[in-house]
Amino acid sequence: MVTLADIRNEALVELVEAEDGQSLDALTRELLEFAVRISVTTLDTGGARVHAQRALQAGATSGQLHEVVLLVSGLGVHSLFEGTRLLQELAPEPSTPRDAQRQQLWDQWVGQDRYWKGFEREVPGFLDALLQVSPSGFDAFFRYCAVPWTDPQLPPLCKELIAMASDATPTHRFMPGLRLHLRNALRLGAGRAAVLEALDIAAQAPEHPGVR
Repeated sequence: MVTLADIRNEALVELVEAEDGQSLDALTRELLEFAVRISVTTLDTGGARVHAQRALQAGATSGQLHEVVLLVSGLGVHSLFEGTRLLQELAPEPSTPRDAQRQQLWDQWVGQDRYWKGFEREVPGFLDALLQVSPSGFDAFFRYCAVPWTDPQLPPLCKELIAMASDATPTHRFMPGLRLHLRNALRLGAGRAAVLEALDIAAQAPEHPGVR
């Protein structure tokens, strides 16, 4: 079982050489508070409303807040990650060379992009397994996950911190995603202070209260 202490300790390992850097500004903090509450693993709609209003008062636009929603709605793909890898282990598809369709999809979405090399380190075998069993699922995965990045209204660093925090909430604790987004945030210039503040926000997210 992954505990909140495990999450913090893992982050501290990644942060050992990081500079302190700047703390979160008021707007980014409210966006993070909103994100961890509107994510599917928490869905604290009352708390999300409070922090959305505070984000608007701090200068956020409705478009930026909706970009947060699009970003954290991608948490559902973690079921795709783990389910696909599980089924590949239990009922593996025969390993065959990629046909023309699959190779075209691979080249289009993965290619030599270093992001997906880091992704492969955290979720090994998923992309190949998904492409093998479901080319349409592979294409849909990339198209949906790309939406918050195609017409960006928030800085990439802000979105990486949001993704990291959403993975670190008490009712999710998805370590592969946390490590991936933490490393991305560090590459984009995040310091120790901002990362630990984001994790503190995540740790304080409430349990899922249910939606009436």
